[in-house]
Amino acid sequence: MTHATAGLAALVLCVSCVAAAPGLQGQQRGTGTRPVAGAPQVQFEDITQQAGLAFRHTNGTSRDKHIVETMGSGGLFLDYDNDGWLDIFLVDGGSLADPRIAASARHRLYRNRRDGTFEDVTTTARIAHQGFGMGACAGDYDNDGWTDLYLTNGGSNTLYRNSGEGMFLDVTQTARVGATRLSTSCAFADLDRDGDLDLFVVQYVDLSAGEAYCGDSRVRAYCRPDVYRGLPNVLYRNNGDRTFTDVTRQAGLYSTAGKGLGVVVSDYDDDGWPDLFVANDLVPNFLYHNEGGGVFREVGLLAGVAVASDGKARAGMGTDFGDYDGDGRLDLVVTNFELETHNLYRNLGDGLFADATAGSGMNVATLSFLGFGTVFLDHDNDGDLDIAIANGHVLDNADHFSARSSHAQRNLLLRNDGGRLRDVGLLAGKGFALIKVSRALAAGDIDNDGDLDILVTNNGDTADLLRNAGGQGNALLVRVVGKQSNRNGVGVRMRLVAGNKAQIREVKTGSSYLSQSDLRQHVGLGRARQADRLEIRWPSGRTEVLQNIAANAIITVVEGEGITARVPFARR
Repeated sequence: MTHATAGLAALVLCVSCVAAAPGLQGQQRGTGTRPVAGAPQVQFEDITQQAGLAFRHTNGTSRDKHIVETMGSGGLFLDYDNDGWLDIFLVDGGSLADPRIAASARHRLYRNRRDGTFEDVTTTARIAHQGFGMGACAGDYDNDGWTDLYLTNGGSNTLYRNSGEGMFLDVTQTARVGATRLSTSCAFADLDRDGDLDLFVVQYVDLSAGEAYCGDSRVRAYCRPDVYRGLPNVLYRNNGDRTFTDVTRQAGLYSTAGKGLGVVVSDYDDDGWPDLFVANDLVPNFLYHNEGGGVFREVGLLAGVAVASDGKARAGMGTDFGDYDGDGRLDLVVTNFELETHNLYRNLGDGLFADATAGSGMNVATLSFLGFGTVFLDHDNDGDLDIAIANGHVLDNADHFSARSSHAQRNLLLRNDGGRLRDVGLLAGKGFALIKVSRALAAGDIDNDGDLDILVTNNGDTADLLRNAGGQGNALLVRVVGKQSNRNGVGVRMRLVAGNKAQIREVKTGSSYLSQSDLRQHVGLGRARQADRLEIRWPSGRTEVLQNIAANAIITVVEGEGITARVPFARR
């Protein structure tokens, strides 16, 4: 994460690399590379203010430079009231230096009014702010039909059970999931496929002995993670009675070698068992292969995703799995520090990945940015997965250490053209022209019109809600409901065929960084007016095949019952 002291010297020395890199000439601080020629069809509108999202993240920045000040904030999409419209939850930070600032911090839950605006229902929902907030994930852990909420903190984490009456109940103590150290990202997943959601929590560095002083003789800076010891991540197994058991050691997941920031859970080798990837900061990433029987094996180095192609660990922040090249296998994206480039790993099958960063164009597009949240998404409904990335430096005085560095940065929208990624952010409307210190990024269809909108959180600043003005392509939005499987259908794998094109999707919570996207699976169909075939593999092992599904609708698929509802898109 933070590159101060000795790392800053290396950063200054490498600034010349930026000027020499192909395609980077003429860039400006905070803006990055020149976009490709030709305007994309899709524009993203910044509707934050008109939507009623009156939220500004409290980072509690101080001269003491506490690490938590620069790492938040989180945010996610969820349908907490089951009305079929996405709501928004935003995580606030706090202050370790000023009790008055700490007392003013407040998480926010916004209910979707279905007219392009949101209502702040935090108070009636009984969600309280505790500690220094970091991130969140959501899932129906007790299979009662209502989505619950887990918050990670700089101290004790919090589990809120959704009562189904518009209120959340703090059940942390009775559920036994209150990890007390510096947690970052989290994810619910049915890792043992017993029909209920387990909980995986990523932890960062050990600050129990106090924080070090970093910087130079004139200016203090946030410290590098290698100044501190790493913390073990935590796996809580769902006992099926609204309690959890810490099974980290039994599962083979206990390690202090990691310094985790991002997590994504997906079945990367398509063996039916969900696996875990953790993006680590300045140490090799973890890829935990699910061996079944509640046991995992760390295979990151063998699989080719622990380090970059030069054999060196990167400052891993955010991450996501998605099939960007359309070969039916889930590929992996990881965001890193500036001048490292973000990484794209192509899944070769047989448990192996190849670093496709250079071949895809990811290196040119991302070299000068420091990335956090990232998601695979088909933003233009053309049937290819694109990549959105939230950027922002970790040093609020970055320009003191390097004249080419900027604290606030613009975000990236990488359009996928046949496996080649090109930055079209500056051509995609005012939403992607914003220059802030961005952290979390989530994608979801907030207006049920068939295209993906984007939520971005910003450190010490207002959040951004970016509405997708739409393109020409058709699409489907698929909601799954488990019966024998967990109620959210987390872990469901879909294969959708339209014409001669097949696309893969998986239902997952968490991912990106401190955030979570729409659990409904969006599939762009381009010019196709129907999905010829939709294959669904449930975590229970059941498989279903649905045929000839008309495009441009939200469909609900219930395990064992097929399509039980179809709602046409609310297109304007």
